[in-house]
Amino acid sequence: MIAPRRFLPSISSLLALEAVERLGTASAVAEELSLTHSAVSRQLKVLEGQIGVRLLQRDGKGLSLTPAGTTYAQSVRVVLGDLARASLRVRAGGSRDTLTLAMLPSFGTYWLLPRLRAFNRAYPDILINLHARPGRIDFAAESFDAAIHYGAPDWPGMTHLHLAGDRVIPATAPETFAGQRLPPADLLDKPLLHLDSRPGAWEEWFAHHGLQVEGLRGMLFDQFTTMAEAAAQGFGTALLPEFLAEASFSSGKLVPAAADYMKLDTAYYLVMPENRPENPQLDLLADFLTDQRQAIAARPRLNTAEAAPGP
Repeated sequence: MIAPRRFLPSISSLLALEAVERLGTASAVAEELSLTHSAVSRQLKVLEGQIGVRLLQRDGKGLSLTPAGTTYAQSVRVVLGDLARASLRVRAGGSRDTLTLAMLPSFGTYWLLPRLRAFNRAYPDILINLHARPGRIDFAAESFDAAIHYGAPDWPGMTHLHLAGDRVIPATAPETFAGQRLPPADLLDKPLLHLDSRPGAWEEWFAHHGLQVEGLRGMLFDQFTTMAEAAAQGFGTALLPEFLAEASFSSGKLVPAAADYMKLDTAYYLVMPENRPENPQLDLLADFLTDQRQAIAARPRLNTAEAAPGP
């Protein structure tokens, strides 16, 4: 048992309390919850009696919460949100087994989703829910089975499954340089687009090509996909990871602005808590993604300068 029932108020009374903290009047709460004014008052009085602490204070026609009531209402809002999401996951999954993954938005969209489509065809009884999370998550606080991690295999307490290495290439709109690939030095005086989560990426790219530069300026973005779209719109040249660059080259929205990719020491990983409960569905996914990675590694890789048409 989670707690004695006296500490578990009814959902309707908690909804009333949360709405009071947000809306400020009993009439507004009654309208939102489709209750009468007196019904709202009864719900709140019952809640106060059950908790044993004064939660409400009246101010003329308004209705506000005591400091204890405000703190409680904010906690209640989190709990109600979690309950609603849990209910939605159960309803959406039906009788199927479900997995919930936290993914990096761009990698999830362009690398993971196509592979999950193949996984879905192989295992139609397993439903995978995806949530965008740009950074590390707290597995103890959130109901995720696994997450996508970028960088080194350095997440404490996690099992790391290598998914893909990282290679980057400058990309720009087809008309920007008339489809030509420029020598690295020629990009120095051109508009360069930057990602805030990868500071120094352009400096590293130029250093790789023998050019020591610092203090590069340009538009700043928080997502690869937005930066790639800006490059396609002619705002400048973006340094893109291979999974996004290849999709953009295939669609014709972007073209390589340099001869080839630069390999980085970082990689993408599927991470799972080391002490996680047994989860056969997650094991199936991990095995499937391992097979996908090995199949990709076995394919011959063409140099971009050879694979893409010239100007």
